[in-house]
Amino acid sequence: MAGPEWNHNSFYHRFLVRQLPKPCARVLDVGCGAGAFAVELARHATQVAAIDRSPVMIDAAEQVTPGNVTCIVGDVLERPLLAANYDAIVSISAVHHMPLDKVLPVLADALRPGGVLAVIALPRTDLPRELPVEILAAVGHRILGVVFTGLRTLTGGNWHAIEPSHDAMPVVLDPPLTTRQVRQQAAVILPGSRVRRRVYWRYSLVWHKPAD
Repeated sequence: MAGPEWNHNSFYHRFLVRQLPKPCARVLDVGCGAGAFAVELARHATQVAAIDRSPVMIDAAEQVTPGNVTCIVGDVLERPLLAANYDAIVSISAVHHMPLDKVLPVLADALRPGGVLAVIALPRTDLPRELPVEILAAVGHRILGVVFTGLRTLTGGNWHAIEPSHDAMPVVLDPPLTTRQVRQQAAVILPGSRVRRRVYWRYSLVWHKPAD
């Protein structure tokens, strides 16, 4: 990916925020990293629990998050979550670090009836099936990189700049599942879930837990 770099994760913040129920009292941010999205979630929810298994990331998150965010060092596959406790559970670029067939039931159980699970994660490359998307992503990445760099220069705003903590974040260079495989597994574990390939090397998974 040549050209000016920009943050593909923050690009999808707005998409995840749109999935939040209204009103939204309690949100869990899985794999919160340095807390950038938890800060945004705090504007839309009464309470935010931000969890990450990296103490370095949690230390960084605690420096920037407001008082209605609780930062937790932990792994959702090892740390018990209260059942039916959250109105929404969100995650950016973390679920592909975990076995999907294990993490989805855990997150589903922690949602209240009627709650929403919304995930952005990295898919394994699926060529030639997704070649048009890959070409569009490569071209769009370069164009938006130039646009965002110009806007940062003109306005002083963030405009999806790479976070200072980026190099400390764990990275999976070869995610285990393609979007198609994620869709197949999610359909069994979370009937009614919607899985879509997104342009900039991400997929989305959205599921509304049936109400009692």
